[in-house]
Amino acid sequence: MTGLTLAEELLLLALNPETGRRYVNRRYLQYGLAGASLAELELQGRVAEARGRVTVVNPLPPQDPLSSQILASLLTPRGLRVRQWVRGTGRHVEELCLHRLVERGALRVDRRRFLGVFPYHRYPAAAEDWSAPVRGRYAESVTAGFPDRRSRLLAAFTSAIGLASVLHPGFGSRGERGALRILVREEWAPHAVYRAVQQDKKSGTSVSIGPDGGSDGGGGGGGD
Repeated sequence: MTGLTLAEELLLLALNPETGRRYVNRRYLQYGLAGASLAELELQGRVAEARGRVTVVNPLPPQDPLSSQILASLLTPRGLRVRQWVRGTGRHVEELCLHRLVERGALRVDRRRFLGVFPYHRYPAAAEDWSAPVRGRYAESVTAGFPDRRSRLLAAFTSAIGLASVLHPGFGSRGERGALRILVREEWAPHAVYRAVQQDKKSGTSVSIGPDGGSDGGGGGGGD
């Protein structure tokens, strides 16, 4: 297991390794994956954000195929509005991440039918469970107080999409929860994800009927 992107780590944290079900609302996870892909590119020095817009500052394609595809979608002269891009691209980023992790042997595809009619997929762990080491590193970073920016970003994304409370039932003290909220506000990509999630909650558009109840259970490669 080498070279996981932030988005791939977030996805592995968000999937039940035994059943392949998502722990959080699918749409929220999609926003988180899109935001994490932007944060990954910023860590690589390839994009920058200013006043809610993200622009490419180093157009040379990354070695990682996932990051390379995401970077190509950002190549516009004036840049793109972060929250708009997160909302519009989340599903595609999820499909890219799932395909990549299946291709690398981290996940397997479990094909099912909702109500015996509508096809959908789940993605449990493959023979070698990559999620266990990711969860271990995440737990270590929690204990250490998120000592580096990458761990702080990952923690902020888990908070923004409601995953932190799943990874840690009864998560910590009020102070610890507050610290995560501060991380979300301080980092532009997690904050854009958080605002997208809150917009959905306010408008009531985030819940649909599907095989997992509250999650979007549509068919196709990214189905749950």
